[in-house]
Amino acid sequence: MSGKPMTCDQAELRTLFLFEKLSEDQLARLCREGRVELFEPGPVYTEGEPATCFFVLLHGTVVLSRRVGTDDVEISRTSQRGVYAGAFQAYLGDRARAAQYNGSMRVTEPSRFFVLPAETFAAVMRDWFPMAVHLLEGLFFGSKNTQQVINQRERLLALGSLSAGLTHELNNPAAAAVRATSALRERVAGMRHKLGVIAAGRYEPNTLRALVDIQERTAEQVAKAVPLSPLEASDREDALGDWLDDHGIQSAWQLAPTFVQAGLDTDWLDRIAAAVDEGTLEGALRWLNYTVETELLMNEIEDSTTRVSTLVNAARQYSQLDRAPYQVADVHELLDSTLMMLSGKIGNRITVVKDYDRTLPSVPAYPGELNQVWTNLIDNAVSAMEDGGGEGTLTVRTALDRDRLLVEFRDTGPGVPQEIRNRIFDPFFTTKPVGQGTGLGLDISWRIVVNKHHGSLEVHSEPGDTRFQVWLPLTAAESDLPPQDSAARPGSETPVEAS
Repeated sequence: MSGKPMTCDQAELRTLFLFEKLSEDQLARLCREGRVELFEPGPVYTEGEPATCFFVLLHGTVVLSRRVGTDDVEISRTSQRGVYAGAFQAYLGDRARAAQYNGSMRVTEPSRFFVLPAETFAAVMRDWFPMAVHLLEGLFFGSKNTQQVINQRERLLALGSLSAGLTHELNNPAAAAVRATSALRERVAGMRHKLGVIAAGRYEPNTLRALVDIQERTAEQVAKAVPLSPLEASDREDALGDWLDDHGIQSAWQLAPTFVQAGLDTDWLDRIAAAVDEGTLEGALRWLNYTVETELLMNEIEDSTTRVSTLVNAARQYSQLDRAPYQVADVHELLDSTLMMLSGKIGNRITVVKDYDRTLPSVPAYPGELNQVWTNLIDNAVSAMEDGGGEGTLTVRTALDRDRLLVEFRDTGPGVPQEIRNRIFDPFFTTKPVGQGTGLGLDISWRIVVNKHHGSLEVHSEPGDTRFQVWLPLTAAESDLPPQDSAARPGSETPVEAS
């Protein structure tokens, strides 16, 4: 949108903080190569258009906004004379960023601007302030390179923490499987010996067939056993122990707990007693005890190896190493894999509640990078609750919010103080002690959600109720756009606010 041309006044330019130290010749050049324009209420320029001009407000009110998903988010509103916007980094050249406006500006009342073409602004900066331009270039590109290096370091630190947690989680089921395998070997050897004893005894064929049938049904019963409460298990052990003592079975206290764990009761023992004579009852019970122990150990091995397989699958899902970087993904799978990877850090004192809306559709995304966001937000929530006493509840909720998918992380920690809430997404800002945080976790999360997925990330906090909310677009049309270099975040300063 072009404005109405007006006369440029050197004296007026000198009243602005940007130009008050310039010489008369420099002011004359600005008036000669620039212009003053009057804009009626409405847009001045739009995000994504070629950045052709540098604007300085002379009079009026400007509003700067950024596009986030399908919404225009207002970043700043001011009437202060001398604030500037537009191609204010033109002197950095094309190396800094594509020559496009990285936001939109509109005016809410008739407003006058001093307008300088971007090429002229770049030229006068290099002519008048060559050393300053070099320093600013060094600051800009140095900060950018430093941030890239530290971003990588942040990811490596997170990877190291996850690796330690994963190793710990894998060690437990692996060790359990090794122990169960060793015990199983002993039980199978005992079963072979007991089978030889039974074969050498004087069992009638019908008795052996009955025992084999009981053995098969016992194995099936073990698989269907329902866990009992400690009180229920104790009562049943007493009942089985009394039955075994009444029938003259030695070491009844050793057999009873195993039978109870398998879900067996006195009715089952009565069926065995009816199938064999009194002289062979004890041998038959001990043979069936080996069967029960073998089934229980195999169940333990199955549970342990399933746990290992689940952890490995979670690690693969989390890393996304065998998948395309960009795909349609189920956020619940990503959340579950991240929670499992962080289960060691979360520990037993923090309760995790999953409030998922399973009807939500899959969304186009970069799953590996979203997992990095979940990691950062969960890690922050856990750290906050640890600082608040080590206990609490982490609630992970998903929902449909109009045309976007909402993922919310809620913790019961002490909350984010109001005075720093607008700064937590800034690079290098951290509330953790020196050496425990880089201040880049939330900055990285912001860039992934807003810049790469064209969503939004917000925080709402009060003591006992802190919520980080991530909104993601549902359609590829909104999210499959070229990533931007930057986007405004809550509380960040923008050039239009310069004074």
